Amino acid sequence: MPEKTMNGSTNNRSKVLIASLAFMGLGHIIYLKQYLKGALFALIEIVMIIFSPRVVTALYHLVTLGDPRPDLPIRQRDNSVFMLIDGVMILAVLAIYLAIYVLSVRSVVKEYDEYIRTGRLPENKNPFSGLLNKSFPILGLAPAVLMIVFFVIVPLVFSVLVAFTNYSTPDHIPPNNTFDWVGLNNFIAMFGGQKTWTGALGRVALWTLVWGALATLTCYFGGTVLAVVLYENKIKLIPFFRVIFILPYAVPTVVSMLVWQNLLNGSFGIVNQTLISLRLIQPDAVIPWLSDEWLAKFTCVLVNFWAGVPYFMLLVTGTLTAIPKDIFEASSIDGANKLQTFTKITLPLVLYQTMPLIIMSFTFNINNFGAIFFLTGGRPIVADSTATSAAGTDILVTWIYKLTITLMDYKYASVLAVMIFIVLAPFAIFNFRRTKSFKEGRI
Repeated sequence: MPEKTMNGSTNNRSKVLIASLAFMGLGHIIYLKQYLKGALFALIEIVMIIFSPRVVTALYHLVTLGDPRPDLPIRQRDNSVFMLIDGVMILAVLAIYLAIYVLSVRSVVKEYDEYIRTGRLPENKNPFSGLLNKSFPILGLAPAVLMIVFFVIVPLVFSVLVAFTNYSTPDHIPPNNTFDWVGLNNFIAMFGGQKTWTGALGRVALWTLVWGALATLTCYFGGTVLAVVLYENKIKLIPFFRVIFILPYAVPTVVSMLVWQNLLNGSFGIVNQTLISLRLIQPDAVIPWLSDEWLAKFTCVLVNFWAGVPYFMLLVTGTLTAIPKDIFEASSIDGANKLQTFTKITLPLVLYQTMPLIIMSFTFNINNFGAIFFLTGGRPIVADSTATSAAGTDILVTWIYKLTITLMDYKYASVLAVMIFIVLAPFAIFNFRRTKSFKEGRI
């Protein structure tokens, strides 16, 4: 039996909940007399019912990824890529629909509880008045959330799902052929199932981590030292030197790396030709800057140091201006020399302020495609390069590029992308949250 409330109204809360769960907006219409609001919620469900056959078809194609039909013209064959994308987008639409459904149920229950408490129905003249106060943040963020869902999350999910298919050349490239779900086979092959691929993965992953660490630390400490020297020395030409040091950062990375690639060419590069002219090396013993694996790796770090130091110099210079000069005066009075002042005062304070940016820089360098690809192209060629396309200086992101563009091996490229995300995302979030500047809200 329905309960009577203190104001004499009948408490049909369970019926309101059942009606709202049975059909979106029904509780608003029957029990709260909010006809416009209920009709809009009901319209959303009606639209979903109308398009339900298309939804079911898309989900079915997401499971099957199409059937190979070599007897049909290419344009009429099933395209597994489109089916996978459509399926992921339908899942996103269903997630949004479910969120709206939950919102409608919570809304009707909350407003009905308020009606039971006060004995007054919600204002029907302006049923959306709450949207201008409590729900305004949701409405304001809704367009951005929708764009993130369909332009960020959907492509990411699509890329992840490709890792569980056999999408690769020559037999599984749409539209000529379809591809299928293969479960964890690609991960098994990459992580021990095929020695060639596993060896290439270990070599490239190790170099990627070493490259990220060296590229970050060399640029950071080089920029810090340069900033401190320019900040503390009272030279009239300091602005001129700062402009000179900033120039490498002002030039686009693509241009800089391509110029260095020509300068360091083993046969006719200006660097080797200059050394020959100065008789520092013999014409038949040129330095293989980019053709020897280990020397090429060293060259990548060195050139990146030249290009990346200006950024950290500017960053640290801004941080130094925020440090009170009284601290340096006190250390000078106490008899501290320049090195002690730098190691005990300047460096700790700068690290405190810039640690989140160092972490972000490390994450960036792990995926620094331009610094490697436009300088060496991933070369030189090593033993397993023919089979895997991974050359001597390739990092994971340049290897992914080669797998997709050169080999058209999208399944393994997707496995690598998933691995990068799994490793970098928790690392960056964990370390970023542990920094004092993040905890205290001073970034």
